[in-house]
Amino acid sequence: MPTTADPRDPCRPALEDGQVIVVAGREFRVVVSERRRRLGLTVERDGSLVLRAPQGCDAERAETFLREGETWLADKLRRREEHPPAHPMRGFQDGETFAYLGRAYRLQLSDEERAAVRLVAGRLVIGKGIVRDPAAARRALIGWYRRNGQRWAQGRLQPWAARMEVREPDVVVRDVGGRWGTYRPGDGTRGTMALHWALFQLPVHLVDYVIAHELAHIRIPGHGADYWSLLRQAIPECEERKGELDDLGRRLWLGDIRP
Repeated sequence: MPTTADPRDPCRPALEDGQVIVVAGREFRVVVSERRRRLGLTVERDGSLVLRAPQGCDAERAETFLREGETWLADKLRRREEHPPAHPMRGFQDGETFAYLGRAYRLQLSDEERAAVRLVAGRLVIGKGIVRDPAAARRALIGWYRRNGQRWAQGRLQPWAARMEVREPDVVVRDVGGRWGTYRPGDGTRGTMALHWALFQLPVHLVDYVIAHELAHIRIPGHGADYWSLLRQAIPECEERKGELDDLGRRLWLGDIRP
C-alpha cells in the first residue's frame, strides 16, 4: 500500500515510487523513474495528480517544485471543473466522422476486406473486414494517426526549435496518458518529445502550441513564471491557445469504442 509523507518532516529521505505526498492540501502520487532528470506534474484523466520524479529526489525539492507550479495546477483544475471531459465513442460505421489536423473526414468502408486505413479524396477509407472487429478497427485508426502524426510533426519541428533556440529533440507519437505531450532529456543526446496520437485531431495552431510548449521545457522545467515568459516570446497568445486546447481537447476521440 502506498505510504503518505508530509514534506514538512525534517527527515527528508528520497521519494519512493507509489508514495503519496501532501502539499498545500493536495495529494500527489509519486512515480519515480531512473530515466528522468527533472520533476514533472500531470493531471490524469480521472482527476488524480501525479508527480513524476527522478531517482534520489527528496521531498524538499518536490515541495518547492509543486508550490512553484500551484498557479498552473489551480488553473488546470478549475478549467477541468468548468469543462468536464466529454470524449466521444466510435462505432466505425460508414459515414462516421474522424478529425485530422482540424478537418473532419467521413469514414468509408472499402470492399477490399483488409484494406489499411488511408485518406482518399477527402474520405478516410478502411476495409470492411477490419471494422467487423472493433478492437482491430481501433488499432488500425490509432496506427494511422500515429504514422501520419509522426511524419507531420517531424516536418514541423525545425522552425519551432529555431524560434525557441533549442536543439531539435527526437519525436515519437504514441499514447502518453493524460497529457498531450512530454519531453524527456537524454544523456548527452537530443532528448525525446512524445506527442499523443489524439493530438492530431486538433487544428494545426493547437498542435503547434503543444510542440512549442514541450520545446520550452528543454530550457525551463516546470510551469513557473519564467517558463510562461519564454513560451510567450514564441507564442504571444499562448494563454488563449491553452484555453482553446483545454476546451477542444476534452471532446477528442481517445479510442473509446461504442458498445
